[in-house]
Amino acid sequence: MSGNEDDWLALKPQEPSPSQCCGSGCKPCIYDVYEKELAQWERAKAKQDKSFLMEKKEQSNNSELNPDTFTAFNISSVEQLTEDTYQYKFELPGNSSLRLSLGQHIVLRGVVNGLEVQRAYTPISPGNAEGYFEVLIKCYEAGLMSRYIKTWKKGDTVFWRGPFGGFPYQPNKHGELLMLASGTGLAPMLPILQSITDDEEDETFVTLVGCFRTFDKIYLKSLLQDLARYWNIRIFYVLSQETSLEKLPWSYQENTYIGRLNEDLTKTIINSCRRKPFVLICGSSTFNEDMSRYLKAAGIKENSCFVF
Repeated sequence: MSGNEDDWLALKPQEPSPSQCCGSGCKPCIYDVYEKELAQWERAKAKQDKSFLMEKKEQSNNSELNPDTFTAFNISSVEQLTEDTYQYKFELPGNSSLRLSLGQHIVLRGVVNGLEVQRAYTPISPGNAEGYFEVLIKCYEAGLMSRYIKTWKKGDTVFWRGPFGGFPYQPNKHGELLMLASGTGLAPMLPILQSITDDEEDETFVTLVGCFRTFDKIYLKSLLQDLARYWNIRIFYVLSQETSLEKLPWSYQENTYIGRLNEDLTKTIINSCRRKPFVLICGSSTFNEDMSRYLKAAGIKENSCFVF
């Protein structure tokens, strides 16, 4: 093989491994980016002109979030919320904003033992927050990405791309939103809740049901308590591993259920909604499947649901 052929092979884009796909249906997916770069490489090789590769960008340092390329952001603070969940704050230059639509996610790139991994997370800060964005991340004992995230400290640089997805929310379009969230599935609900409470013209009712193992594992309690003070917001908690309501602070007892969010409890909550609800669901794939089944049994049609 000639040296020239070697040069071209060295420049050929590498096909992503399955761990590099975050599995959230991003547009473009990491595989779409690969196909685009491969076509660009083939064009350049056919013409024997490497200048055709110049537009290829692996990552960007201009701090503008971009769906095609990874951009560097600095961590400005790390806050541990529970034993395995952290809130990370990232700097944006000047008073710039990510300008996310509600509930959109961004994709994180990490490298662990030489293996590149990508995962999707939803910022919990308002989409128009200036100068920063915040992400809620749960670390798993055996998770590859979690091993990388656990090493983060203030001042570190992390690479993100996006945004993707999101819920096309319009003020007053739905009489009531019923939000069913398990654990960090709370994340995409928060920007939507905050946009409703920030808009005096938006009179949408919201019922948020947060499912956690124990009272100690409820994230962002003070923020949720503040949101629950609004006339149109109700928040319920379902705690699967608590044994008694009496152990909880008095202010939580009347809006907390012990056990799991099952079909009967789902029906009870739907029947207590003030208007016919449009349902938002976010949690593990098992949680999402269970909720979709319970909603169907309760007579909620598929076009009245959105799964993050």
